[in-house]
Amino acid sequence: MALIVFLLITLAVSAGFLWTLEKMIFQGKWSYFIYFLAAFLPIYITSLSVVYLATESSAVVGFFQILKELIILIALAVFLLYNKKIGSYPFRLVATDWFFLAFLALAFIYLLLPIGEASFLNKALYFKSMLIPGLIYFLGRNSSFQDWEIGRIFKIIFFVAIGAFLVNLVEYFLLNAHLQQFTGYALFNLYINDIEPTGNYGLTWTFETTNAMKRLASFFSDPLEMASSVLMGFAAGLIWFLTSRREYSWLYLLVMACSLGSLVFSASRAAFAAFFVMIFFIALVFKLYKLIGAGFLALVAFAIYVVFFASEDFYFFVLDTLTFENTSSIGHVVEWLLALDSMIANPMGIGLAMSGNFGSVEDDLRVGGENQFLIFGAQLGWIGMVLYIATLFSGIRTALKVFNFTDNTYNARIAFVGGIVKVGLLLPLFTANVEIYTYISWVTWWMIGLSVREYSKIKYK
Repeated sequence: MALIVFLLITLAVSAGFLWTLEKMIFQGKWSYFIYFLAAFLPIYITSLSVVYLATESSAVVGFFQILKELIILIALAVFLLYNKKIGSYPFRLVATDWFFLAFLALAFIYLLLPIGEASFLNKALYFKSMLIPGLIYFLGRNSSFQDWEIGRIFKIIFFVAIGAFLVNLVEYFLLNAHLQQFTGYALFNLYINDIEPTGNYGLTWTFETTNAMKRLASFFSDPLEMASSVLMGFAAGLIWFLTSRREYSWLYLLVMACSLGSLVFSASRAAFAAFFVMIFFIALVFKLYKLIGAGFLALVAFAIYVVFFASEDFYFFVLDTLTFENTSSIGHVVEWLLALDSMIANPMGIGLAMSGNFGSVEDDLRVGGENQFLIFGAQLGWIGMVLYIATLFSGIRTALKVFNFTDNTYNARIAFVGGIVKVGLLLPLFTANVEIYTYISWVTWWMIGLSVREYSKIKYK
């Protein structure tokens, strides 16, 4: 069975990769790389797990691993090829561009300087994880999409949101188990990532609450990534619902419902709180005051479900979270204090690959790791953390301006989703290394880049 699934994944990924290459190389559509990433990244770890389960070959796994970076580098090469007079290319930098460039430049300096105890290889791998979102932002910043092309990326996002929920239903009602228990996830982690299986389900502790209740992840790498990613599905469904004819509204309501369903299955406290923050922010900024009422009703409905209908395990999970008796909540605080202590003792940072949960960070060197802001602060110092925050908030601000002032509905939708999801991720950023969730991180940085391009057109027209 594993071999059959492996062959199907190989055919699907190969077809998508080759189609994207054909469009980029022969038609100059370097911007089409985003289609491949949006479709491949949600199933990335699941694909690698199945590949290893079927082949037991690290070389074959390595081939699939490099595809996501390879498609970005090819897109960049095609961009340079089709813009031979790059010196005359009209770069008009705005605040978000400058902040992002400064952040990446600082990281590059820390790569070269002998700071920290991590090896140069691990520092280079960590720098790559920071550089790739910058390249994606750059490519989005220099992409020109027609309306139907933007519509295609939304179709992928909708498909992912609905598909994730359907898999959750299969996990919960048919399998009564995590999908990852059948895909070779534990073997992949053990032999490729050198991570021993943990928890009651032989995966990692992330797949369960402190009282051993299952946290489902669908085809994503773990429940936390799924919880963050479905925020994008909900935001996309919402803006299409608000800007489309009512006869098509059922589809976007379905997308929003599926996103909420996956959010519940993930049992992620930070993502659930982020959902309500996102709803209230949307209502306040865009004067959609009915959303505040809808959000409040959803919160009441959730409370009623927890008190009267939820399982005992889920009830006590919520109760322990609200009373801060959950050991995971205490763990977050400990990690924050460790990172803050390091930043106070070393205000210029302790070097790359010294904090966070990225694969190149060795356990015995890790300082902190459950707060994206403090992860960058511990490594790059206060300046690095401030530059990251400035990049993030400048991108959000620019996206909101584009939503308000652009005449193009599709660009407004992209700006809305990119900006709102970045706002929604602010809470998960406090409790997780969210930038390693490649689907939500890379796609939203591309959206911010495309929004900045539209903002430049508005500003300089």
